[in-house]
This record gives sequence, C-alpha cells and structure tokens, in this order.
Amino acid sequence: MKRAVTVILDGLRADHAFGLDLPNIGRLRSAGTSFTAHRAIFPSATRASSASVATGCWPTRHRLHGNQMALPDASGFISYDVGKPEFFDIWRARSGRTLHVPTLAERVRDIGGGIVFANASPGAALAHDPDGHGHVYHRAISQAPGRLPASDPLHVTLSPAGDAAMTERFVREVLRERKPANAVLWLSNPDDTQHDHPLGSPASNAAIREADRLLGHVIDTVEGLDQVGDDILLLAGSDHGHETVRAYVPVEAEIIAAGLKDDADDNSLVIVPQGTGFLVYAAHAEDQRIDRLVDWLSQREWCGPIIRHDHLASIGHVPDAGVMLAIGMASTDEANAFGVPGSTFVATRFDTTGRTLHNGSHGGMGAFETHPFLVVAGHGFEAGGSRSEATSLVDIAPTILAHLELDTSGLDGRPLQSKPDPSV
Repeated sequence: MKRAVTVILDGLRADHAFGLDLPNIGRLRSAGTSFTAHRAIFPSATRASSASVATGCWPTRHRLHGNQMALPDASGFISYDVGKPEFFDIWRARSGRTLHVPTLAERVRDIGGGIVFANASPGAALAHDPDGHGHVYHRAISQAPGRLPASDPLHVTLSPAGDAAMTERFVREVLRERKPANAVLWLSNPDDTQHDHPLGSPASNAAIREADRLLGHVIDTVEGLDQVGDDILLLAGSDHGHETVRAYVPVEAEIIAAGLKDDADDNSLVIVPQGTGFLVYAAHAEDQRIDRLVDWLSQREWCGPIIRHDHLASIGHVPDAGVMLAIGMASTDEANAFGVPGSTFVATRFDTTGRTLHNGSHGGMGAFETHPFLVVAGHGFEAGGSRSEATSLVDIAPTILAHLELDTSGLDGRPLQSKPDPSV
C-alpha cells in the first residue's frame, strides 16, 4: 500500500536541525536524503506555509497571503487574522471561495483520503483542507469531510505535552489503524517555545529535543509498517526558522506620523504585519503614496528588502489581490547571548508595549528564518544522500503525489524523486 506521511517540526531552522545532536533527525538522514538548500516562502509564516505545503503552489496561486491578510472592503481593505478558526468562513463569504487551487486533501479524496493532525493555530490547520475533503484535527476545531464537526475531536494543549499527546494518537490511530493515503502531523514546537524564549536557551533546546523525540516515534512506526508490506514515503521538515528579536517597530503608527496615511481608520492603504515582514495593500498601483512610502521606507534603519508590486512574482505574490508592497524587516547575522546568529526587527501596526525582546520570531526574509529543513525517506530517495539544488515548501505536495502515482501537473513545485536536469 502506497502512503505518504509528513511530519513538520514548526519553526526548526536548518542549522539547528542538521547541526544539533538530534538523534532522530540523524536517523532519518541516514535512511533518506537531506535537502540542504531548502527554503521557505514569503512570508516565512505558518499559515501561508501550510497552504503552500498543501497545494504545491506559491501564494500567487493559492491566494492565502500570510498569517494575516487583507480582503477588499467598500472603503478599501480590512485586515483579518488567518489564524482564527472563523477566517475561512469569512473568506468564503466575502469572495465565494477559499484557496484557488486544489489541496492534497482534495487530490487524495478518492484513493484513501487525507488526515491532518496540527497543533499550530486553527487557521493553519484548516489551511490544509478548508473545504472539507478529508479530516483535520486541531485542539480548537476538528473537521470531518463536508466541513462537518468531527465526532472524535482532538483534545490537547498548545505545549510540548500537547504535541506528545497528539503524536501518540496520530501514531496509534492514523498510521496503524486508519491508514490514509496522506497523513500530516504538524507539531507546534519548537516554534511556540521559541516565541517565548531565546534561541539556544535551555527551554528552546529542550523543545527542539522533544520535537525530535516525537519524530522518532513516527519513524519507529513507519519502519514497522514498511516491514509488513506498506510502501510509505516519510517526509520530515519545517516551515520556517526563527531569528532573535532586536526591536519591535509600530510601522503603521510611524507611517501615519510621517503623513503617508491619514489615520488608523483610513482603509485605502493598509499595513498587514507578518512578524519580521509586512505587506502593504492599496486599491491602485498608481496611488502616489506608494512611491513616497517606498522612498520613506528605504531610509528606515529597521527596513530591509522592499519588493514592489511589479516584482511580486519573484517572491510568489501578485498585485491583483491588492498587495502593492512586500517588506522584509532588516536582519543581520549578529548572534544572541546563546551564540545563535540572526537578529531582526519585528513589525507591528501600533502597539509595542508588553512585548519581549531577544526571543524568536519570523515572517520576513532573513537568512536563518527562511532556511527550514527537509529530509525525505522512501522509494526514490537515496539512503544517506544529500542534495544541494534549490527546493522549497511547494515541492512537498508534488513529491507526495508522485509517490502516490497521481498527476503532478499544474503545480508550482516539482517531485523531488528526480533531480533537475542541469541543462534546462
């Protein structure tokens, strides 16, 4: 029986995955192939990343822009938190649809189905299957086919202990008993812990080791199933990394103070923070404020790369949904108190009070946060292999589909079973 199993250790950057003493990632690397130039999408945030993993497409195709995104309103744009369980209902009501391309859940619906267990935000979980083709289990919302409430909801906490309880149920019920064609286990850690503790601290490293232990539980189970005749492709990776917060910047408040936006109620120009990056929405590319805003941003210490609307395709976005600018906050290789490199600013709209410096964050274009890890073991992947060609989150879905002998055309990514032709 051909099956695919994906385990995501949310927020684990590649230099930690491959550089720390993590025995189970090490085991999988010995059994499969490591992809050393694996990259995140922009923004390097979980909710849009979930949609790209689920669809094999960039945000320009699936249209989920980030952890937050703006939707058109009579007066301009309104920003919404994609992490809320009700977001996809709002998106569906406002636009008549959700993701603009099929998910893995839809593609495998008739050949054994898909089951997702996820402990990040509710919206990130639902991004795998917002239209109810399979099963999604989350501590806040568990959904069966047809978007019906699941009769067997997931009851865990947002914590390493919650990840452990979720993994135990996933291994027992999903892998051994239900055996769907495609199964996804998305841990909340080390991401959740790294947001609250410095990178490299005892708490952060303990969360990484625990996530690695849970991966080992899945590896053990998959190895046992393979021995009794299953043909399982096992993928383990992350969606993004983290960098250390240098300072928080109330971007929209500063833009208003600079006279580039009237006030907080002006919806014709909307700033949508993503963490260490942000998006700027406007109704018209010819809005003269965009040029002035670019000039002003380029002079800010905290501003990094500025991608204008006519170059958004280079990072997987398009302007026809109102996105005029994509901004990465400035980042450096500076190390924190624990010797972990990567220092960055974080964007907010107005408020910076009560926010803790020196913990981890992501969502922009920094070198470490945009370098997640990926290891794949199974048919078509060399044991102990290492490949350095560019890969990204959009390559995961076509790799799964190829293993399941399903069509991979029409996706932005490519199956990783075959190396790219260097002559092309």
